[in-house]
Amino acid sequence: MTTVLIADDQPLQRFGFRMLLESQDDMTVLDEAANGTEAVRKAAELRPDVVLMDVRMPGLDGIEATRRITASGDRTRVLILTTFDLDEYAYAGLRAGASGFLVKDAQPEDLLSGIRAVASGDAVVAPSLTRRLLDAYARHLPAGTAEGSAPDPRLAALTDREYEILTVIGKGWTNTEIAERLHLAESTVKTHVGRVLAKTGSRDRVQAVICAYETGLVQP
Repeated sequence: MTTVLIADDQPLQRFGFRMLLESQDDMTVLDEAANGTEAVRKAAELRPDVVLMDVRMPGLDGIEATRRITASGDRTRVLILTTFDLDEYAYAGLRAGASGFLVKDAQPEDLLSGIRAVASGDAVVAPSLTRRLLDAYARHLPAGTAEGSAPDPRLAALTDREYEILTVIGKGWTNTEIAERLHLAESTVKTHVGRVLAKTGSRDRVQAVICAYETGLVQP
């Protein structure tokens, strides 16, 4: 059973999410929060698998709430909800430690699959969509590793193969594409991806994409 905390300042929106989630046999809503402060407090108390987090809320917004929840080191993961004209907030949410993002007008099945993906530790969005988001807001990223400068410490422990895997994750390749193009078994790819996440300190695949951009492995 996947447990969910809904954080949104709109009562009708929370009601709609609750109705949808509780119609599923494998999901239950533990509680609701009307602002970021409540979301942080209730996440600490209830330890849900997933927090469904709105971005713009009164007081403490969803970005800072996400940062505080993920910084606690608990197992709770955050799924950011945004709108097309707020993609910059989605990027900020990912940087704050969210495991992914969805637009608020997503189809119900996309929201449900997104919650399940986050709960299992996977990225919510397709890597290619994540890459397009980062491409659009690459100006917010550090310049990357300049030629001749010291390598980023997050890359120091990677083997040559893991370095290659991180690079293609950043380019938006799925595990299946990596297996086919690098002539590896998909189980081997999953092992490499797991090691890359661990060595770079990435919570999930979305964070690994950000790492690939920040370290200059992938350029917009």
